Amino acid sequence: MDMERLEAFVSQKVERCKILVAGDVMLDKYYYGKVTRISPEAPVPINHVSREKETLGGAANVAHNLALLGCKTMLAGFVGDDFHYRSLAEKLSDRGILSDSLVMTDRPTTTKIRVIGGHQQMIRLDFEDARPLEERWTDQFLEKVKKRLDEGMDAMILSDYAKGTLSDRSARALIAEAHAHGVPVIVDPKGTNWTKYKKCDYITPNLKEINEILIDPISNTDAEIVKACHYISRKYDIKNVLATRSEKGVSLVREGQEVHIPTRSQEVFDVSGAGDTVIAVLAAGLSGGLRGEEAAYLANLAASVVVAKLGTYAVAREELSDALHKVGGIQQ
Repeated sequence: MDMERLEAFVSQKVERCKILVAGDVMLDKYYYGKVTRISPEAPVPINHVSREKETLGGAANVAHNLALLGCKTMLAGFVGDDFHYRSLAEKLSDRGILSDSLVMTDRPTTTKIRVIGGHQQMIRLDFEDARPLEERWTDQFLEKVKKRLDEGMDAMILSDYAKGTLSDRSARALIAEAHAHGVPVIVDPKGTNWTKYKKCDYITPNLKEINEILIDPISNTDAEIVKACHYISRKYDIKNVLATRSEKGVSLVREGQEVHIPTRSQEVFDVSGAGDTVIAVLAAGLSGGLRGEEAAYLANLAASVVVAKLGTYAVAREELSDALHKVGGIQQ
C-alpha cells in the first residue's frame, strides 16, 4: 500500500470531495453518573448524573465523519419539530454540514438516550416512529436530493438504520437518480430487503448483516466471506462488496479481486459508529480518486481509531493522518 499516496489524499485532496448522505438521521444523548443506592419509590437504582453528552447519530454520524475529514458534506433525511431537532440542527451547523435537505415531519426526531451508571448502560430511551412515511414527505425528500445532485456531487451514501427513510421506493429512486447524474452510490444496509439496494456501486455489510440474508449462516473466515460476497454481488447486481469483519478487519470482494485487510486496532472498547466511519472514509477515498482497495484500507484504518473509543465517535482528519504516519513510517 502506497502510504504517501494515502497521506497526500488526506492532507491535500479530501477537502475537495462533495458528498451527500441520505438516510436515517438521529441524535444520540448520553447521561453519565454513579449508582450508590436503590430508590425508596421502586426497586430501581438511582443514578446520580454527573455529566451529559449529545452526539450526531445514524446518518448524521456518517455526515459528522465526513465533515471532520474536511469533506463538503450535505445531509438529507427526516426530522421532527422538537427540541431534539433544534439540538441536532445546532450541531450540524457547528460542523459545517449543510442540512437544508432535511424534511420536517410531524414525527419525533429519532433520538436515542442512554443512561450510564459507572461503565454499565442501565437503560436506553428511544424517541422514534418507524412506520411508513407519508408519500408527500417522501416526495419532498426525493426532490431535495435531486436538487443536490443537480448542483454536483462526487458520491452519495445511503445510511440505512431501518427507521423508514430508505423505503423500497426511496432507495431505488435515489440510486437511479444518482446514476443518472453519474454519481456513485455507497450503501450501509440494514434488514433483509436488499433488493432495494440493487445496482448500487458499493455495499458495506458487517458479518451479522450478511448472515441475516443467507439461508445458511457463515463464520468469519476469508473463504466463507468471499463466497458470500460473490453471492451478494450476483443476486443484487452490486459490483463491489466491502464486508466489515470486526476484529478481522475488512474484505473487499469484486469480480477478479479479493482483498483482505486486517484490523489495526490493538484494543477494542466499543464498535458503536465504526460502520459509519467505514462508509464515510470509503466514500471520501473513492470521491478523491483512490482505488477501491486503497479507500478500503483507509476506511479500515479509521475504524481502528473509532473502536478504541467509548460511545459514538467520529474520526478527525488529523487523527487519520497520525494513524497513517504510525503504520507507514511517513516523515512529517
